[in-house]
This record gives sequence, C-alpha cells and structure tokens, in this order.
Amino acid sequence: MALNLHDQLVVAISSRALFDFEEENNVFEHGNDAAYVALQRQRLELPAAPGVAFSLVRKLLAFNSAEHQRVEVVLLSRNDPVSGMRVFRSCRAHGLPSVQRGVFTQGRDPFGYLRPLGAHLFLSANEADVRQALHLGYPAARVLTESVQAGDAHPHEVRIAFDGDAVLFSDEAERVFQAQGLAAFQQHETDKAAQPLPEGPFKPLLVALHRLQQAADTGMRVRTALVTARSAPAHERAIRTLMDWNIAVDEAMFLGGLPKGEFLREFEPDFFFDDQTGHVTSAAQHVPSGHVSSGIANPPPVGTAQKNMG
Repeated sequence: MALNLHDQLVVAISSRALFDFEEENNVFEHGNDAAYVALQRQRLELPAAPGVAFSLVRKLLAFNSAEHQRVEVVLLSRNDPVSGMRVFRSCRAHGLPSVQRGVFTQGRDPFGYLRPLGAHLFLSANEADVRQALHLGYPAARVLTESVQAGDAHPHEVRIAFDGDAVLFSDEAERVFQAQGLAAFQQHETDKAAQPLPEGPFKPLLVALHRLQQAADTGMRVRTALVTARSAPAHERAIRTLMDWNIAVDEAMFLGGLPKGEFLREFEPDFFFDDQTGHVTSAAQHVPSGHVSSGIANPPPVGTAQKNMG
C-alpha cells in the first residue's frame, strides 16, 4: 500500500518561518543567488537559530508517538537543495529529527506542492506565496519574522489564537462594516445571529486541531482562543457559528476594538493568526504572529512579487 498523509495534520513550512535565516535572506535580497548559496555552504555545519514558528512546530510534533504519527511537518521552500541540507541539519540539531520531508524549489513558486501534501497549514515569510496558497484554498499565513518568540510556560499545550472575520469565518460581516460602519455591522449581525457565518480560510485548520485534540493520548493538548474585535451583540453569531460546526474554542475574547496585543500576551499562544495588518503587527510585539492575506482588508497587491526565500 502506498504511503500517504491523509490521516495526519500536515504543516508545510518555509525555512525562514522555522529558523532564523534573516541574515542570509538579507544577502539574497541585496546581493545575488550565488552569494546566498555560498554563504549557506560556509555555514553548513552551523545550525540556524530557532525562528518564529519553531515552538509551534516542536509542540505539534510532540503529539506523535511510536504507535501513532498524527502530525507531519514538511519543509516547503524556495531555497536551493544545498541550503535545504542546512535546514535539515538544523532540525536535527534542535531536536526535530522527525522533520524528514522537504521540497526545495530554488526560487520557483512552491505553493503548488500543497495539493499533493494535503496541507492543513502553510507558513511562509513570502507574502506572494501565502496569497497564492490562500487562493488555492489552503490555510496560509505570512510569518512576521520580527515577532517575539514563544516562551516555555506551557510545555504540554499547543496554544493557537485566531481572529474571527476573514480568518475562521468569511469576511461577509467585515464587508458590511467597511461599507456601512459599526452600527450597520451590529444590526446585520443581530439580524443574522441564528444564521451561521460562512467558513473562512482557517476553518480546515481548526477542524484538524479539534481532531488532533480528540485523538491525543500523549500528554499533549490543544488550547485555542478566538480573539476578535467583535463585541456584544455581534458576539452571538460567532459563538453560534462555532456551535454549528460542533467545535468549541477554549477561550473567546470579544474586545470591541481594543488592541489585541496585551490580551494575547496573557494567553501566551505559540501562534496568532489575523487578517488585519495593524492587529498582527501590534500582536507581533508580544507573541508569534502571522498575517492572513484574505478578505476585503487585503486587496490584491500592485506591482511585482516580493523577492525573498520565504
């Protein structure tokens, strides 16, 4: 029987999301491909430091046991194969020997490989790749490499925080807010309180995390939080939507426009996902954060694709 990953939570991640390759990426952006590859060759025996998503990956892999492989992490990178060798060596050096699969495209678009992987999440520092992955229907976020890294306060919990509209849910309500203002938004959500919101790009990840939590027997658990600018009475539709999905989050924060960063600092997530650049930039000062380029708040960019190794 052919091997497949269908019964696992699959995370595809770029080199810069998992490890700190900012110095090397700076050489790539301001020099040339050859200089970048030469630098990676020089540092082949030097493990890269952990990056923003390292804590998330390490904890997710802790759900695996000798009997059950529940999480698969695959490197999916614009890096060249030589740089890929350094990434694998860095994984081993930092206690991630189970990261054994990788695709290194040497500058070519990597997001097409999400389909054969069946990925539930794609994390990359390359905005163009993230946008394309979201367009294909995969939960994806641009990792803010300047984010504060997660601490070690909760070694047996994977903590993940999600924004609501345009992340877990569609941007239907956000469109009303943008076009007609807060009062119309509140009335719209009150009128439709009993009608579940359409799903957003990150519902598949929430479902996969729920399934992982239900199957866990390794001493690890998943703790999730909904962190949204909604407030009463618009909170009800969000809660009813989760009830309709038969998924419960552990915490829900209806902040009514308050800055999310300090609340997230108290929750201490291994990662936070939001579609609003202002929210996610603020959050990155406190917790590992990723920007979800979806919904009305993120119109298609004008100009050329961002040049970096992702």
